[in-house]
Amino acid sequence: MVCRMFRIETEVDKDRRDLLHARLRDTNTAASPVLAALRGSPGDRHTPLHVWVLDEAGGLAGGLVGHTWAGWLHVTYLWVDARYRGAGLGSRLLDEAERVAHTGRGCARSRVETWDFQAPAFYQGRGYDVVSVIPDYPPGITEYTLTKRLGRAV
Repeated sequence: MVCRMFRIETEVDKDRRDLLHARLRDTNTAASPVLAALRGSPGDRHTPLHVWVLDEAGGLAGGLVGHTWAGWLHVTYLWVDARYRGAGLGSRLLDEAERVAHTGRGCARSRVETWDFQAPAFYQGRGYDVVSVIPDYPPGITEYTLTKRLGRAV
C-alpha cells in the first residue's frame, strides 16, 4: 500500500484553473460520445452574441449579452434602461438574438437564468419554459432557469 501526503490550498490560481478545465474537458469527452462528436466541430465554439439598442444620442438604452455553443443560445444578460421599459425593447433584443442564433448559427434552443424579481414572467411570455427553480439562491431570492425551442411561434 502506498501512503501519500496531500496538501490542500485555497488560493486563486489561473494556471491550475485552466489545467483543471482541460482535464475535466478531456474526462467528459472520453465519457460522452455526444461531447466527443462535438469536439472540434463548429458547434464546439463559444461564440459571443451581443445585441445593442442605442438612444438618439448614441447612449446605451438596452442590450443583450450572450453566446452560442452546441446548438444553444445562452442569454447571459438582458437589460433595458428604466426610461425605456415597457416600450418593447426587451422583446426586440431577445427576438434579434434568437433570430441570429437560429437562422445565422443553427441553434435550436435557448436558455436563460433569471431571479424572481427580474423577469421570469417576461421570458415565459416569450415562449420560455421553466426547467429549474432554486429557492434561496442567494438567500431570500429564487433563481429560475428557462429554456425555449427556437423557431416556434410564440
